Amino acid sequence: MTNQDPIRWLERVTAVDPNRRWLTDDLGTETYSELERSVLSTAHCLIAHGVAPGDRVAAQIEKSRFGLHLYLACLWMGAVYLPLNTGYTRSELDYFMANAEPALFITDDDAPYAPAGPMHLTLTVKGEGRFFAVEPAPNQQRTLFAPETLAAMLYTSGTTGKPKGAMLTRANLFSSAETLVAAWHFTADDVLIHALPIFHVHGLFVATNTILAAGASMDFLAKFDPDAVIDRFATSTCLMGVPTFYTRLLSHQRLTKDSAAPMRLFISGSAPLLAETHKAFEARTGQMILERYGMTETMMNTSNPYEGRRVAGTVGPALPGVSVRVADPETGNLLATNEIGGIEVKGPNVFAGYWLMPEKTASEFRADGFFITGDLGKIDELGYVHIIGRGKDLIISGGLNIYPKEVEEAIDALPGVEESAVVGVPHPDFGEAVVAIVVGTATPEAIKAGIAATLARFKQPRIVEIVDALPRNTMGKVQKSVLREARENLFNSE
Repeated sequence: MTNQDPIRWLERVTAVDPNRRWLTDDLGTETYSELERSVLSTAHCLIAHGVAPGDRVAAQIEKSRFGLHLYLACLWMGAVYLPLNTGYTRSELDYFMANAEPALFITDDDAPYAPAGPMHLTLTVKGEGRFFAVEPAPNQQRTLFAPETLAAMLYTSGTTGKPKGAMLTRANLFSSAETLVAAWHFTADDVLIHALPIFHVHGLFVATNTILAAGASMDFLAKFDPDAVIDRFATSTCLMGVPTFYTRLLSHQRLTKDSAAPMRLFISGSAPLLAETHKAFEARTGQMILERYGMTETMMNTSNPYEGRRVAGTVGPALPGVSVRVADPETGNLLATNEIGGIEVKGPNVFAGYWLMPEKTASEFRADGFFITGDLGKIDELGYVHIIGRGKDLIISGGLNIYPKEVEEAIDALPGVEESAVVGVPHPDFGEAVVAIVVGTATPEAIKAGIAATLARFKQPRIVEIVDALPRNTMGKVQKSVLREARENLFNSE
């Protein structure tokens, strides 16, 4: 692995074409040279605030160019960037602060739920706040950090209800972005419509790092809006989105072959794309969505080809440099073509492990270094990976991961609740919606109100049902498959 990272890409582009556009947002256009100056200034402020290489810098801030400056500044001076979902509640933040022990916690404002512990500073979408109210550390020289140095940490929900901090190295970031530039044919002429949040892998690393590695540009939208996205088709070349983006675009009359003609590439990830959505989008626009497969711990694993057959309902073959296989989840024995089992991956994209969880990390890797993803699938004769289901009952709603155990623990702690089961039910817009089936005397309204301050909004059930008992097998285990199957058409009328 060469000693490169996103900062090297930034320096390279600035040296060759300093006035090249980096992004355009509500504040105007920022060039690569302006980006470099802002990153340097932000890094010097981090140092002035006492942040040292290896320290965690946690940020729960709305999407803005300043969030990207902060991320790249952490890379510049060696801090570990920890982006946090803007929907997280006080109790969730308390856990992250206690577990990660960041040196600095940055929010948009002095929110009352900001936890005690680390230094707390503010940074707004306009670049205002206490973060810059310090004299930047002068004359700091950049250190070249080793590829295996920790660069970022993102929390993923766990089956025990306790989120795990996935540690990503500089090599993880570099290898994945460089691979995607080649696989998806990105060049400096590309303009990405960036409508994703930047608190998870998709928007922050897959989108931003790939554009940076290519020396390309972005139209940086604060959020996804179908009209705003379609408006930009005429001056852009690609869109990275979650399936929800495409279902909403399909419901818009302005999505046509003519409007989409300037675009060369539509990419979908973070959740399974229904084959029906894939086919409907092609019929409407004449373009096939390119679906790929990744996760927080591994960045990108597979992708349908840029040139070649894009198969609806699959996530394509393994990306160059990445090995993907299917094994028996219990024994680890490799399975044959088209046999369903656990998906395992290995490559420079795979994370370094879970923060402060060496035993958990060890249990998630095979002896030969393959990471056990927890996803179920098969590999067909063409080498294309099919995601059949997900182990550990993971729910993906609107591209965001939700583990039922975490939601169940919050519900079970409420008065009038005997037990609960949380499942993901097909939803035409979000892919899956959270549904809670509860035994007890509590009302659905009381349950929703009781967890409102405990769980981020995207984790809260859209529907709470009260039942007399939960279905169980002969061993007494709740049969969630029965609960899901009985509710498959729950949202069809929406």
